[in-house]
Amino acid sequence: MQLTELQAHRHSIATRSGEISYIDIDPVTPERTGPVALFVHGIATNAYLWRNVIGALTSQHRCIALDLPLHGQSPVTAGQDLSVAGLAASLEDFCDALGLTGINLVANDTGGAIAQIFAARYPHRLATLTLTDCDTAGNLPPEDFKPTVELARSGDLAPAAVALFADLDAAAKVAFGNGYEHLDRVDPAVIRSYLEPCFGTMERAREFERLLSALDDADLAAVTPQLRELTVPTLLVWGTGDAFFDVSWAYWLRDTIPGTTQVVTVDGARLFFPDERAMDLVPHLEQHWAAAAVRA
Repeated sequence: MQLTELQAHRHSIATRSGEISYIDIDPVTPERTGPVALFVHGIATNAYLWRNVIGALTSQHRCIALDLPLHGQSPVTAGQDLSVAGLAASLEDFCDALGLTGINLVANDTGGAIAQIFAARYPHRLATLTLTDCDTAGNLPPEDFKPTVELARSGDLAPAAVALFADLDAAAKVAFGNGYEHLDRVDPAVIRSYLEPCFGTMERAREFERLLSALDDADLAAVTPQLRELTVPTLLVWGTGDAFFDVSWAYWLRDTIPGTTQVVTVDGARLFFPDERAMDLVPHLEQHWAAAAVRA
């Protein structure tokens, strides 16, 4: 979907955790089926990551994609909890504000860590769970991302990132060169929408440093016992070309979450394949949701 079309469906809502901006497309047609699909992005992207997936689904499903705090058009407040556990609480507050329950939750990257904590804490909110390449207990942050986290913790990331943002092409290559197979095909307006909220000003960049500094594997380890009891139907769709999240982590999740129904691998796909290879995800989502509806 084009950004202008998505903008027509953008809303904002006040929650206990602060204001959240989100895209909400509801076809309200006789063909509409099933629960609301709620999409969660990861670090330094936003709701637009899901635009192509949503574009393929909205003829039959209500689709909501939120911007996490500090991302997209969602603000961040001073001292706001930006840990993955805190962001999972923000996701719960968002669902509560919109009255969302029985949802099909779909997540990518650090959004997958947030989704795991959310699912462990609030399984009653879910009809299904789908995780694409994402952090897991034992891999938060992933090894190849740890140098960036260390820069954030030392306070050296913000000035470098703000300076680099002045050259959007160069910034895109540094931020997303390993996450996309074909970065040159991504709309520059999308790239700007990803990076500007995090690096457009020194103030925002310092908040981004705070977010990265808060990444803590203990947050996921703390909910692993609940994940081992999670019976919500769970689909894992994983790119085999991901530099950050090896496919072995998909099988770790399979062996951890008893509700897992299937692991699907996407040959050569990288971290952000839901953006550039949406049709390698959409059919699996539709099948997963339909199967869960039959079992319900």
